[in-house]
Amino acid sequence: MSALSARAGRLSCFCPAGAPVAGASRGLGALAGGFAASVLSQTLVLGLLPLAGVLLAPRPSLAVLPLVAMLAGAALATFPASFLLDTFGRRASFALGASHGVAGGLLMAWALANMSFFPFLLGAFWVGVAQGFSLFYRHEAAVGARPAQRFAGAALVFGAGAAAGVIGPSLAGYAERLASGFYVGTALLAAAAQFAALSFAAFTSRRLPVDLERPLGAEANWPAMLAPTLVAGLAWFSMNLVMLAAPFSMIGCGVGAAAVMGAVAWHVVAMYAPSLALAPFAGRVSAKWVAALGLVVIVLALLTFVGARAPEWYAASLVALAAGWSLATTGATAWLHEEAAPGRAMLAAHDAVLFAAAIGGALAAFPFAPN
Repeated sequence: MSALSARAGRLSCFCPAGAPVAGASRGLGALAGGFAASVLSQTLVLGLLPLAGVLLAPRPSLAVLPLVAMLAGAALATFPASFLLDTFGRRASFALGASHGVAGGLLMAWALANMSFFPFLLGAFWVGVAQGFSLFYRHEAAVGARPAQRFAGAALVFGAGAAAGVIGPSLAGYAERLASGFYVGTALLAAAAQFAALSFAAFTSRRLPVDLERPLGAEANWPAMLAPTLVAGLAWFSMNLVMLAAPFSMIGCGVGAAAVMGAVAWHVVAMYAPSLALAPFAGRVSAKWVAALGLVVIVLALLTFVGARAPEWYAASLVALAAGWSLATTGATAWLHEEAAPGRAMLAAHDAVLFAAAIGGALAAFPFAPN
């Protein structure tokens, strides 16, 4: 069959390259809205997992397992998410991913109300599946776009998550006043945020046209994937190591749960705000230099964490690490699309490596778990 043959989910290939697509701008707005809702859920869950792990785990050393379960779900979802997007399109695929998040949030709420650890792990796994789907929002903003539009689209969608981190703690406090039980309201709110992401999926447009001279993935350059994937993988390993180790260290210093969740919320803001700030510089800033700058910031954040002796410094390392992660991930994403002509398999492999690195970082935080 010809590479240009029509197949499900790729009807846009009949459009001439660069032809306008009805609702493209609305589609980008829906991608940004859906990603922001998903990040709101992520903000709530990331603040909840270390605390719930300490409370519910049968042994303190198992407190890292909820985050590992979430990351495992995200890693396993990358290949299905990538190919379902190609087969069924954005609406069905993103709605399917968000529906897992709704179910996972509800199961986590039930597990917290009943103080049950293993159902909580399953709920975290399902939330991770939703995260695995939602990470493709940034790729979808880049598919079929010109280089400058590609960088700006990915940065805008990724940066939309910053707003979620700002409002997350306030919403969590309000939810806790409405619901009884240890962070049951937070888990229910995470499920509601995933439902909002599911609703945004209904308003996404079809993809921008793919260049007929080079269909998506027809000339994929797998060796070119190595460098951006390595940079992003180092960023994801470091972020998840500190994202668990810093809250555990703060808890060991006697810091309360509200302060820990507040630090994690600012961490999430810093994960996405730098990408939003980069959008106006699309086409004028090298993606490789952005990724390299991110690695420099990550090294400085790790040094801050290692030398920290007070809760404020642990919180500072969380925020700095997140900013470096944002720069490295955004730069690596644009770098990948510029040089590797990624197809569905390559995009899935790239994101699977990132989540595998994240799992490694989470496991490396075992020594920091409370005794």
